[in-house]
Amino acid sequence: MAANSAVSLLDIRLRQFGVGTSNHELSLKKWRSRLLWFDGDQASAPRRFSCCADMLSPMRLSVAGFENSEERRFDQKTTAHGAGIKTSSSAMPFASPKSRFVSKQEKFYPRCTPRLTGPQSRDTPPKRDTGIANEKDWGIDLLNENVNESGSNEDGSTWFRESGQDLGENGYRCRWTRMGGRSNDGSSEWTETWWEKSDWTGYKELGVEKSGKNGEGDSWWETWQEVLHQDEWSNLARIERSAQKQAKSGTENAGWYEKWWEKYDAKGWTEKGAHKYGRLNEQSWWEKWGEHYDGRGSVLKWTDKWAETELGTKWGDKWEEKFFGGIGSRQGETWHVSPNSDRWSRTWGEEHFGNGKVHKYGKSTTGESWDIVVDEETYYEAEPHYGWADVVGDSTQLLSIQPQERLPGVYPSLEFGPSPPPEPDQPQ
Repeated sequence: MAANSAVSLLDIRLRQFGVGTSNHELSLKKWRSRLLWFDGDQASAPRRFSCCADMLSPMRLSVAGFENSEERRFDQKTTAHGAGIKTSSSAMPFASPKSRFVSKQEKFYPRCTPRLTGPQSRDTPPKRDTGIANEKDWGIDLLNENVNESGSNEDGSTWFRESGQDLGENGYRCRWTRMGGRSNDGSSEWTETWWEKSDWTGYKELGVEKSGKNGEGDSWWETWQEVLHQDEWSNLARIERSAQKQAKSGTENAGWYEKWWEKYDAKGWTEKGAHKYGRLNEQSWWEKWGEHYDGRGSVLKWTDKWAETELGTKWGDKWEEKFFGGIGSRQGETWHVSPNSDRWSRTWGEEHFGNGKVHKYGKSTTGESWDIVVDEETYYEAEPHYGWADVVGDSTQLLSIQPQERLPGVYPSLEFGPSPPPEPDQPQ
């Protein structure tokens, strides 16, 4: 918090709460996939805007190898006794391959001399399945003075950079920097905006938005935000992070979109989730997952993935688990629909009683079924592997944002919205 003469309403003492980070990770299975994906795995470090004619590195297509893909679900290692049915489900393609290509800019950049007056370029598309980056990965460096400048390079490409400050009521202040570049023929361009926001209530925000296109017609857009505020009902400090990413091919009917979010408070309450979509010609796929920890030992996790082709084939897999105090349940379904609408599915479930006994049951549309009680230990993660203490440690730039100085006798106005809706027992 800023060192003001008047104490901010958000007097956040960022103590290292004993949230605890578990060293155990749920066993992950690999997704066997034949779908093709965009690969934006380019060097993420900022580079000077160079004199190379090809300013923007194109997005590449690659085959997603199943050896690099992972499944966000626990490992169902047990086999139903009696029926001989393994309860683990078949995987679906949601891979994130590594690039085997070198961009044109990376190939020719060493031959060029950067113009030191231009802004540093972030001229590559976002990478798939990389979640929410930490603030240090962005390298946000806002200018302290108002700037409005532009220039050109030897190849005819142009660049610009501008910065400023916006003020508003209740001590609102937004400092921002915007920059970008464009090729001589206009086929390639990029823009990136950085900002930090604050007000007298203790609200702080750090953010980035970037977009671009290249000569092949590929285009992309990405935004990232990190927010510190005081929860209006619990009065606890809360940090929220989010990211949205999308890319589209200029030569094929292909593209992808991802939305990620994380929320943490100082008592250990944590919520995480993601929505993903992708398409490559005749194939499309979706993925949604969520995690919720109440900070008192209760945990809910779920995943839902499905895919389809234009020929009418569809398949999917979903599961959910709820636990508290060693007692809980797991359940899921794997399904497949053929082009002629024939449907196959297998459902399964587990009831954990907390006494070393687990009730396992399931059935399929082909006549398989099982219903047994086995001796088995119950394992689940009651706390997130990345929690409040971790996000505080990774948010030093956010926490160091200085709000406007508040004059003595001037107080921030507070507005409280309606009561929050009750949280559902399971995701929609």
